[in-house]
Amino acid sequence: MNPVQTAVLYGLAVDAAHLTGKEVVLDAYCGIGTIGLTASDKARQVVGVEVNRDAVRDAIGNAKHNGVKNARFFAADATAWIREAADAARRPTSSSWTRPGRARRPLHRERGRMAPKRIVYVSCNPETMARDLALLTQKGYRAEGFTPVDMFPHSAHCEVVGSLVRVK
Repeated sequence: MNPVQTAVLYGLAVDAAHLTGKEVVLDAYCGIGTIGLTASDKARQVVGVEVNRDAVRDAIGNAKHNGVKNARFFAADATAWIREAADAARRPTSSSWTRPGRARRPLHRERGRMAPKRIVYVSCNPETMARDLALLTQKGYRAEGFTPVDMFPHSAHCEVVGSLVRVK
């Protein structure tokens, strides 16, 4: 773990969301909720979805430990959860985050149906990022402002954070 660069990565993700305090933010594949919780003081609500129940339990504990009251976490498959939310017209008002290293192509089809104004993309794999950006631009999004973050110096591994804005 690299705490200095983690703070940089999370800061870039929150900045890329352009939050005003009125948004409902969806954190797909939220893990223990760290990025969503980092943004919680700048959003109306954060909704985290993670298939790993232990991680969701930890995310809830992290929210309580940090006094965050506007975050909710669900143990569910993100693709199925997004599909159900889109069908029920429960949509984030602005930003939606994803960590595509674990995401599958169907997630992006469902995210296109949900149609958030902005998608913040945090990637540990530039190859899947290129694939997913191609799919999301076909769904009416424009990519902007991507920044690499060297989380593991002296290795080939690099995280990337940026955003896509809905244009159609």
